[in-house]
Amino acid sequence: MAPDAQRTRPPTDTAAQAAVEVLAAAGIRRCYTVPGESFLELADAIDHHPEMTLVSTRHEGGAAFMAEADAKLTGVPAIAAATRGPGAANLAVGVHTAMQDSTPMIVFLGQAETDQLGREAFQEVDLTAFYAPITKWSTTVHRADRLPEITARAIRIATTGRPGPVAIAVPGDLFGERAVAPSVPPPLAAPRPPLEVTDRDRLATWLTRAVRPVIIAGGGARDAREELVRVAERYSAGVYAAWRRQDVFPNDHPLYLGHLGLGAPSAILGALADADAVLVVGCRMSETTTQGYRLPESDGRTRVAQIDIDPAQVGATRPVWLGAVADARKALSALSRAPGHPPYRDWTAARRLWVESTEPPGEVESHREDRMHPWSVIAGMRQALPEDSLITNDAGNFASFLHRGWWFRHPRTQLAPTSGAMGYAVPAAVAAKIAAPERTVVAVAGDGGALMTGQELETAVRMRAAVTVVVFQNGLYGTIAMHQARELGRLAGTRISGPLDLAGYARSLGARGATVHTREELEKVLAEAITADLPTLVDVRTDPEVISPTATMSDLLGSQ
Repeated sequence: MAPDAQRTRPPTDTAAQAAVEVLAAAGIRRCYTVPGESFLELADAIDHHPEMTLVSTRHEGGAAFMAEADAKLTGVPAIAAATRGPGAANLAVGVHTAMQDSTPMIVFLGQAETDQLGREAFQEVDLTAFYAPITKWSTTVHRADRLPEITARAIRIATTGRPGPVAIAVPGDLFGERAVAPSVPPPLAAPRPPLEVTDRDRLATWLTRAVRPVIIAGGGARDAREELVRVAERYSAGVYAAWRRQDVFPNDHPLYLGHLGLGAPSAILGALADADAVLVVGCRMSETTTQGYRLPESDGRTRVAQIDIDPAQVGATRPVWLGAVADARKALSALSRAPGHPPYRDWTAARRLWVESTEPPGEVESHREDRMHPWSVIAGMRQALPEDSLITNDAGNFASFLHRGWWFRHPRTQLAPTSGAMGYAVPAAVAAKIAAPERTVVAVAGDGGALMTGQELETAVRMRAAVTVVVFQNGLYGTIAMHQARELGRLAGTRISGPLDLAGYARSLGARGATVHTREELEKVLAEAITADLPTLVDVRTDPEVISPTATMSDLLGSQ
């Protein structure tokens, strides 16, 4: 809804209105959607509620990414809504992202009318079954008076334990029927368990006696940043950030040892490989974080303890010496105050290895003139952008330079999909700017991802979300091209036409656009973009030969 549009409340009490009252009472403020005919009353009720905002997007995939990013940033669920089969299918990629990223989301799916269900009606799909594998809970409502109750239950499920998405399919005829909202609004979240005293004392003694203790911190520790710093300092423990959770611990802290991401340099993994005690906090020890389930070592020399809000995650991917089901913030706070006198450990050498991995190599400055080296793009960003910029990043090989080169010094400055979904960065940035308009928000994407969801710049223009989008345009689906070159010695289907006038594309959507070929041009454009009143796309022409921080395309193709 446009910011200056007048809001009026419809006169009747419908199931849609009752559900929206439940959502609003829980603090939920935004719904992202492509409007559909099977949830007309729901969109109308949200649009006319004085405490809520309906954001119309250009594609359901963009809507779901926006809802995920909104909730990841604020900690409060957002709504993603879509219609029947095609809309629900388009929405699924962002819902899967929310599931893998442990992000709370409320998904409403319009369904075929009640008397048509089960007949393969127009666009009918069994949405409960479709969404079951990618949500914490998936259900279909069959009575209008049950919708407020189901909505309240969905909020509780989405926000308790390990957060995640829930999906509610509603036959289109039910939204307009009469229903009454519950008189008592549901709490947004259930009480979060503390760390048991016995577990606290065992962990404290273990960390005190360890020779080389390290901590792996994931998204579950995002709200426990200060407590995490205190624990690391008290026990002189080195800290690693889990995959795409780089803002969980200040990167400029002397105890920060690096990011457990794709292609992590072997040098920075040394401290983790050599650790005798590994404390995992708010992290599900995913394939990427554990470097293919290799680290921490399982040789009997390294003990692993895990603290997680969800009992299903404790010891899920590897055995643990001690598993504690507790809120990360409460657990770390208790651990920081435990009795004892831990010794000092010197992490200077390990820290230096990480710092060196973040610096561009010397040959960057002498790179070819017509195409920028990806390292030079990151260096320009570090020079021109505020330290506390909120960075949203897409999937693609360009991201390996961002993950290594950008220092996340401040909390809640990274929004990135651990699911590895392409097309995330632009819609995520739009949602972040809508949710936090005072922030400097910068999306970083490759040309592949930008061409998937770049049309959401129109949404940004309409919603007055002045984001900056930096696109590494190298004419390739870089990650797959790298794999093809390394494994097969040739490319197939990974080239993108170009160079494309992406700046002109942005201008056609009402945004600002600029094309840059040098670091000086980039820094000038970025300085202008972050103070502009409109969204800005910065088309950076990068060299496809530089396919990763450690390889060139020629080397990979020639090695076969």
